[in-house]
Amino acid sequence: MIKTVQIRKEMPCDFAAVYDVIKNAFADMEYADGDEQDVVAELRRKSGFVSDLSLVAEIDGIIAGHILFTPVTVGGEIALCLGPVSVMPEYRNRGIGGSLITRGHEIAEKLGYAASVLIGHKDYYPRFGYEPASDYGITFGIDIPDECCMVKYFRENKNITGRVKLPPELIPVSDWEANNKQ
Repeated sequence: MIKTVQIRKEMPCDFAAVYDVIKNAFADMEYADGDEQDVVAELRRKSGFVSDLSLVAEIDGIIAGHILFTPVTVGGEIALCLGPVSVMPEYRNRGIGGSLITRGHEIAEKLGYAASVLIGHKDYYPRFGYEPASDYGITFGIDIPDECCMVKYFRENKNITGRVKLPPELIPVSDWEANNKQ
């Protein structure tokens, strides 16, 4: 039985455990590349990394989940990209991923970000306020089904629109050129 779930900022001493969480969380995922843990490690080393938006879910002293939000530009405006969200298989379906997302949104809004975009499951993310990005004129410029490209605005003013420029770590190599055309 889970006693307490603490959502907190990731610390350097968590990096090895988070690496394992991400690797295990994506091991059985149909659309995973298998390198998600390496992508997160690389994103941490980038100058744009926002440590306040790299969160862990700790349960009884064990790191059971992780989430990362990465700054991106959307039509020239700064926004965030959510992902990956990782939960150890034995802790799934207990609200841990949702708790990480909700806490991440709260922090992002306090930090002044206007929106978060993501590429993810069309049936999971709408419960957290994500809507089809194309409804707001937001495109990703990569070969991903439109229904999987979403946005959540943190403010009523939904004026961020245009092409999302993702960091290279978040883009499949085959789509890198298309995403970075001016």
